[in-house]
Amino acid sequence: MEFILILIFLIAGIFAFNWLMGYRNQNIILDLDERYIHLNDYAKAVKAELESQGKTVDYRGNRLFIINGKHYHLIERNVSMGGVPLQHTILQKV
Repeated sequence: MEFILILIFLIAGIFAFNWLMGYRNQNIILDLDERYIHLNDYAKAVKAELESQGKTVDYRGNRLFIINGKHYHLIERNVSMGGVPLQHTILQKV
């Protein structure tokens, strides 16, 4: 019985982590090499990365992107990976 409860909590934890990190259908996930503090620099880096992947990108300001004709909202997550924070970029379809 205890094993089943532990297994259920483990699986729920994995799903919760994936949900928080943006791993869902129609989201675009990026992990950039550098950290960006200012939103304008961050948006330029995201746009450059997406264009290097062959996508057409237009940044409209206020964290709103149009990527291949679809609207996306920029969400930033900071994740500690071995003591070094990683800037995790989620572009969520609006």
